[in-house]
Amino acid sequence: MDYLREALDLARQGQGQTSPNPAVGAVVVQDGRIAGRGFHTWAGVKHAEILALEQAGPAARGATFYINLEPCAHTGRTGPCANALIEAGIARVVAITEDPNPAVAGRGFALLRDAGIEVVIDSRLQAEAEELNMGFFHFMRTGRPLVTLKSAVTLDGKIAAPEDNSGWITSEAARTHVQTVRHLHDAILSGIGTVAADNPLLNDRSGLPRARPFLRIVADSQLRLPLDSRLVESCDNDLLVVCTSIAPPARRAALEARGVEVIAADGPAGRPDLHRIVQILAERRYLSLMIEAGSKLNWAALESGIVDRIFFYYAPKILGGMQSLPVAGGLGRRSRTDAIRLEHVRLHQITADEFAVEAWTPREAS
Repeated sequence: MDYLREALDLARQGQGQTSPNPAVGAVVVQDGRIAGRGFHTWAGVKHAEILALEQAGPAARGATFYINLEPCAHTGRTGPCANALIEAGIARVVAITEDPNPAVAGRGFALLRDAGIEVVIDSRLQAEAEELNMGFFHFMRTGRPLVTLKSAVTLDGKIAAPEDNSGWITSEAARTHVQTVRHLHDAILSGIGTVAADNPLLNDRSGLPRARPFLRIVADSQLRLPLDSRLVESCDNDLLVVCTSIAPPARRAALEARGVEVIAADGPAGRPDLHRIVQILAERRYLSLMIEAGSKLNWAALESGIVDRIFFYYAPKILGGMQSLPVAGGLGRRSRTDAIRLEHVRLHQITADEFAVEAWTPREAS
């Protein structure tokens, strides 16, 4: 169990640096001692298994290999790691979970067993292992990125006052925590209303290394995004604006001339098609999307069914009133029995007086 925990801790060191691959950690144990360790990063190319084997050297022969995820059995940027374990003379492999990637899905374990290697699946840490790679597991099981709706709200569920909205709803500690969550996503989506009001950068400010640029997306029906906005001025092949077919061609040309990618996708009520945005990300193998938007887009995302998870930060404040914006506006549901239901609710203590609520939208079994 301790060696599997070590593998998980190693895998965490690669978080944010592996997409579209999973975060993997590996440990080689010979005669009760760790002979090799490794964790994967996209920039480093080599998988955790190869790094651990290289560090172990001759000590890998006859050793036990601990890993959080089934060794791959296919050729991608590198060769199959299962074959590398066989060639190194590993005697026993202990893994936490099978790889949900259809290109692997038990084939790695089968290769190892066919070569006479003992394979043990120790699932006691499976929930933790899947949470570590939740975007990857979700993508491999559904074919689309994990979509998280994040918001900062008062205790009465408000995100904005009707007049002065200077300052922040939550504390600096909560905003720092948001950056750690944002870092674990591949892309972020906001609406033109929020962008016009706040002029945000929508970037990853965690300071931690990433595998790929953080893709910033704006839903902007008529391409109202200002050319002098911080988003456009900081664009470096990392800004996608999704509009509708009624957007002025001149505005599109002006944005594209500044390096902004613009895609037209007509959705309901004259707004950009949120399902098409998710599909675009899936085609480009982005594993996860965070939505940080205003009341209207929040509701549109929930109503469309693209949201898999919510992550709401609650501040010890009450705005009240009928004009303060709720976390999800729009038409809403007309009866209590039609409310959007959530499950697997977890509370995260942020400060002594602030907390976050994480919950999932129910999904039919596939």
